[in-house]
Amino acid sequence: HCLSLRAVCRREIDCDRGNGYSWKITLLRNYWKSKVKQEWLSGKYSNIPSQNSLPEKSMYPMDVDTWGEILEAELER
Repeated sequence: HCLSLRAVCRREIDCDRGNGYSWKITLLRNYWKSKVKQEWLSGKYSNIPSQNSLPEKSMYPMDVDTWGEILEAELER
């Protein structure tokens, strides 16, 4: 499972593994982040009329680099 998450959250997975987290802890730390990040990167939230239209699970604490990736993807659309 972690390897499939790594396709979306490579930096986060590599950092956690480099910091000595087990695969299980790495998966628990990054599972929801990868789901939300993938939805943002795929453009699911590109054309929403208001914040009230966002599903409840559309946000997750992410770092500046992750938001940078998402914004770059939006600019390319």
